[in-house]
Amino acid sequence: MIARASRPSRKSRSARSGVVLLMVLWTLLLLTILVASFVQSSSTEGLQARHMLNTTRARYAAEAGMHRAVYELGNPVQTERWKGDGRTYEFYVDDAKVSVQLIDETGKIDINQADLRLMTQLFQTAGLDQRSAESMAARVQDWKDPDDAITQGGAEKAEYAAADLNYGPRNQLFVTVGELQQILGMSYELYTQIEPMLTINAGIGLPNLAFAQADVMAIVLAQQGATVTPEQIAAIIALRQSSPVGVPIPLPNGGSIMPGFGGATYSVKSLAELPSGATASLEATVQLGQGTVGLRPFRIARWREGQSN
Repeated sequence: MIARASRPSRKSRSARSGVVLLMVLWTLLLLTILVASFVQSSSTEGLQARHMLNTTRARYAAEAGMHRAVYELGNPVQTERWKGDGRTYEFYVDDAKVSVQLIDETGKIDINQADLRLMTQLFQTAGLDQRSAESMAARVQDWKDPDDAITQGGAEKAEYAAADLNYGPRNQLFVTVGELQQILGMSYELYTQIEPMLTINAGIGLPNLAFAQADVMAIVLAQQGATVTPEQIAAIIALRQSSPVGVPIPLPNGGSIMPGFGGATYSVKSLAELPSGATASLEATVQLGQGTVGLRPFRIARWREGQSN
């Protein structure tokens, strides 16, 4: 007699079905997590790619602004030629808004040409007291003059050695404005405050007020004994920017300035903004060519790129 196989009980079948269902649910959950992770990763990569594309577009739009500035500085139509007096020019490159500011370098303080009085006034305006300002100006003079004689309040090799510095004054003209940071006693905060007002490209002892910005104009007028308020300086600059070339503008000290087109070296600031909010900026010191065969139309003497977001 053959024994029949016993059939699984209903309870046993239910248990197996529950286990299968649980495995299916766990599998679905894992698949859901994997799909969600993939979607999140794809979305993040898409956002990163879009951000990179926008910042790259903004960067090249800012560079286009610099090239446009070089062209407009030599625009053959005199009434349309851009001026290096600090005013801002705006235009669009596709959908990027580009703002360009030009400053003729002769409107800045040339640290290789400025005398002790002007440098002292610069440091006083930056917040140093009279004695400290005179000392810092003397140290700038000792750095660039060709001898080892100490200017009153200045510093030569012995003073640098006493401060545990393994270098001394170069006894040569400054090669870059950034070299000022090596001057004994020059803090980074002081340097960053005065750096926008300085140049090594003007070639003149006193800034040209036809192109000087408000801070430089205040320093020059104060050094010449004139007492002016920020409102007066703002009014002078507004009149300068609205007056035709060649029309003199009176100054509080009895002198005058003559608006013009400037020289061959300019500071260019270019900012590009996209509708997405991405921005890019650059600052360059541009030296224009003279149109001679074989020369480039311009040369970049200094380049600094800003942050994008």
